[in-house]
Amino acid sequence: MTGLFGVALTLLIQLAAPPSTAWTWTLYDDDPLVLANEVPDTARLRSTFECEPGSSVVRLSMYPATPAGGFARVTAGTAATTATIEPASGDRLRLVLRSDHPVFAAFAADGHLGVMIGEEHRDIEVQRTHLAKLRRFTELCAS
Repeated sequence: MTGLFGVALTLLIQLAAPPSTAWTWTLYDDDPLVLANEVPDTARLRSTFECEPGSSVVRLSMYPATPAGGFARVTAGTAATTATIEPASGDRLRLVLRSDHPVFAAFAADGHLGVMIGEEHRDIEVQRTHLAKLRRFTELCAS
């Protein structure tokens, strides 16, 4: 009976928490162009990159977060920059980056972006299987 209870408890825990594999990157080529790290068909987001095609201006939103002002240090590969934190509503933090900056080029190359705001550090990772979406996003933002 104890073994059956353990199996039932394990199944209940697995059903209560969505699997980490549910998170994916999706490219929406509407206006604005959006690359979202999301659980499809839900309102759950980790981060989004938005731009108007051809503008080279990218707005990165990270969820959940307490909106803040000031600046963030953004790194990718050996490149680094300072990004302005824009006012944002709800539980998100929004930064402005340039898609033609060496940091974004390094991010598009390997899919790793680090964001440091004060003492808080966040990593954004686009898995190898989704790098083509990131590169297409970068191309459409810049052209």
